Amino acid sequence: MYKLGIDVGGTNTDAVLIDDQLRVAASVKQPSTKDVYSGILAAVHTILEESGVDRTQIRQAMLGTTQCTNAIVERKGLASIGILRIGAPAALDIPPMVDWAEDLKAIAVDTALIGGGFEYDGRELSPFDREAAKSFFLGLKEKGIKSVAISCVFSTVRNDHEQEAVRLCREIMGSDVHVSISSEIGSMGLIERENATILNAALYHVAESFTEGFAQSLQDEGIANADIYLSQNDGTLMTMEYARRYPILTIACGPTNSIRGACYLSQLKNAVVIDVGGTTTDLGVIQNSFPRESGVAVTIGGVRTNFRMPDVISIGLGGGSIVREHADGHVTVGPDSVGYQITEKALVFGGDVCTATDIAVRLGLADLGDASKVSHLSGDFARKAMSAITELVEDNLDAMKVSSEDVDLILVGGGSVILPKELAGARTVAKPESGGVANAIGSAISKVSGNYEKLVDYLVTPREQALESAKAEAVDLAVEAGAVRETVEIVDVEDVPLQYYPGNTNRVKVKVAGDLR
Repeated sequence: MYKLGIDVGGTNTDAVLIDDQLRVAASVKQPSTKDVYSGILAAVHTILEESGVDRTQIRQAMLGTTQCTNAIVERKGLASIGILRIGAPAALDIPPMVDWAEDLKAIAVDTALIGGGFEYDGRELSPFDREAAKSFFLGLKEKGIKSVAISCVFSTVRNDHEQEAVRLCREIMGSDVHVSISSEIGSMGLIERENATILNAALYHVAESFTEGFAQSLQDEGIANADIYLSQNDGTLMTMEYARRYPILTIACGPTNSIRGACYLSQLKNAVVIDVGGTTTDLGVIQNSFPRESGVAVTIGGVRTNFRMPDVISIGLGGGSIVREHADGHVTVGPDSVGYQITEKALVFGGDVCTATDIAVRLGLADLGDASKVSHLSGDFARKAMSAITELVEDNLDAMKVSSEDVDLILVGGGSVILPKELAGARTVAKPESGGVANAIGSAISKVSGNYEKLVDYLVTPREQALESAKAEAVDLAVEAGAVRETVEIVDVEDVPLQYYPGNTNRVKVKVAGDLR
């Protein structure tokens, strides 16, 4: 039995086959394409041809893709939606999408702010205005809208009104309407949570496209017996159905796939991972074998959100980064890159653009292409370029650390050849074998997670009871996402006292993970 893992990046599409002993049976790296799918097809076709593996023995296929991120950034493929906020009269001052770019605001066909919502302690702010909600949904139905975003004041404390709105929405608009509710997506903070919910609702067309497209790609290559999973941004997997419900969770799955792959290849459970691609370098942290989660709001395509995101720094440095010497003698590397055209434009491949890869070859760090084609580069120029590369990485490595102590470092990604073997701030530097396709490996070996978060007053619900209940809820969420219940384990438990809240209120967070069905 084999697992097929695929990760689509801006420069390359990587594919790996993992056997039943979780060993890498085969791997390929193919240039990404503008339409994404032809690149996926090429990678799948190539790895099947080179490995000779029986297609019927591939039982699981995993995909990590940047399409949701691209859709938001490029404003392409987003669905027209309706937005319902429950919270009047308290939440009228700041309307939904107040600080969004005008071209992105256009996705909202209609918006309504109606009565309802809760106080921070769970008391009802005002009754749910069922008639206003009904009128809103009827209007959306007449306009042919198929996706709705629903948010409510303090729905992370109580989501009764959101659930009531969902039932009413489906009753009026039909069972096939796509409904996103904020209590299932974001954290505390109405505006950021609502923003994430709006984006999730707008991505449903994109989600249908890439899930169906991936399934069709596998069928076209004769892989008919594989269960299909999508990578999500906490380093775990979800089913196609789950991905269609929560497409926003695929955003930033590329870096987390690399982090999980680096963890597996190096067997380090706590380290900093530097994943160097052709265009960008991502720095993240392995914490107890999983990516460290960001503790601050994250901006996506100019929209501020607070849903679960990995703590990752991305910099404009990669194997295809363009190297320039300026009039005053100083040398810069990036942030622009030749990207997936590196095999055409880099000097070592017969091109006419000096890239970071050319510098690595000139200094003997890498053996790629034709080294004679960079022999004309002066040693002083190459050393200045490498100094610029090293300084950029070391500065960002310091930004990822939580103390001044040196850390274990893992270098992965096809572009990692451009980095030196020693970096300031690193106690050890590991470059594992197959690290060039760590992202695809991370996609293939990942588990399925469940994440639960809620505010609990320990004076009302005792701490032990609250934690046990939260663990059970997290396990149920993991099973819903595709995990085998018997294999689900607790990954992390956190309860943080909140100031200025009544009683002994704590934010309870639990993360679990289990094997695929």
